Amino acid sequence: MNSKISPQEIIEKYSREAPVNLAGIANELGVTLLEENLGTQVAGMIKKDPEKGGKSGFVIYVNSSDNPRRQRFTIAHELAHFMLHRELIGDGIQEDALYRGGFTDEIEKQANRLAASILMPFKLLQNIAPTAGNIGDLAKKLGVSEAALKIRLSK
Repeated sequence: MNSKISPQEIIEKYSREAPVNLAGIANELGVTLLEENLGTQVAGMIKKDPEKGGKSGFVIYVNSSDNPRRQRFTIAHELAHFMLHRELIGDGIQEDALYRGGFTDEIEKQANRLAASILMPFKLLQNIAPTAGNIGDLAKKLGVSEAALKIRLSK
């Protein structure tokens, strides 16, 4: 990770257009993104991997069988764990379909909140909402589910 740029500045850099560029964020944080069939019970995982990990040594695996919007939330959720809870990740964590990775509910909620703010920053929402016909169109532009967008808008 470039030590001169904070994670928040990296997020802002890639959040100016919809959909937010998650690959750009991951790359600047030094995290590798890989798609893999993880079965039906696993949405994604982040782990240390000296071979596949990026400059940080971490790799995020996202389930290739999930729909793209689900994959985007999984990536953002795992990036949030990387930024907020790196010292707790240890050798790795695996998220089930409900984003329970063995952490406390509060830690998972923190990751979900940051994931939502990465994918749907309020400034970007304000800029593109007037051009969206409805919530479905807005969710599509952002690359998120309507349910995730409704939760974000209720905040």
